[in-house]
Amino acid sequence: MTELAVQEGTWKNGKFYFPVRVYYEDTDAGGIVYYANYLKFAERARTEFVRMLGVNQRNGLETDEQLGFVVRHCEIDYKSSAVLDDVLEVSCAIKQLGGASAVVSQEIVRNGQLLVSLEVKVVYVSLKNKRPVRIPAELAKKMQGC
Repeated sequence: MTELAVQEGTWKNGKFYFPVRVYYEDTDAGGIVYYANYLKFAERARTEFVRMLGVNQRNGLETDEQLGFVVRHCEIDYKSSAVLDDVLEVSCAIKQLGGASAVVSQEIVRNGQLLVSLEVKVVYVSLKNKRPVRIPAELAKKMQGC
């Protein structure tokens, strides 16, 4: 059996970049990307960012504590619209790293034009008891290096 192609990102100048193509399902009745879908694009990029750091997030969910990141706060600024078939680039960079949290700065760009900027605070939590826990030292070190 052949493996399916998987969308991956790349590192450039200390930032992680993830490509996203706009599909019909991403657009609204006016033919532009529905505003909430930019949050989905950003989430995919953050997931791949963590994966590219060498972290298997599913392993954390399968522990007794069920550890993982959750979004605590998000600020988003819409500057311009994407449309069907656009190829976007979603960047991720660690802006601030705390004991149990991180602030991720993200931009969604089309051909060099900034469409959306986001600042997302994520918290590492035990999903079992819904409490923040310290980000594992190895992961924090990798995140700090970004």
